[in-house]
Amino acid sequence: MGLLDRAVKMLGDNHLPLMDSRTRVLQGALSLLANNGRTGGLYGLVERFQEAGLGNVIASWISSGQNMPISGAQIQQALGERQLQQIAEEAGLTQHETARRLSNMLPDLVDKLTPGGRIPPGGLGNMSALLDHFMGRFH
Repeated sequence: MGLLDRAVKMLGDNHLPLMDSRTRVLQGALSLLANNGRTGGLYGLVERFQEAGLGNVIASWISSGQNMPISGAQIQQALGERQLQQIAEEAGLTQHETARRLSNMLPDLVDKLTPGGRIPPGGLGNMSALLDHFMGRFH
């Protein structure tokens, strides 16, 4: 079982029905959160959500309280057309389906990566560090 497969398993089977597309969407989601990723890490993603008027939503995922839901349309609003299209192409899905899947995945993913209710000062690390987290080696 590969690293991404283990990360997908950690999120549970209820998020996405197809392993290939699930792995690709997860990879796209992690690339949004990685310091060396598409948005400048979790700090950059928070900024994008704030600019889209969704700062309270992503803040709920980081905090230790209940996660607020997000719709696919709100994901598209926060990420923008270009970013969503890139992830959709890599996953082999439509933008609509990619946004829907990210809306199911990102709240739990961000929540699990910020268990203390805050973003670590240096961010979540690069893609390798995020994958290490799923392997139980994240400190």
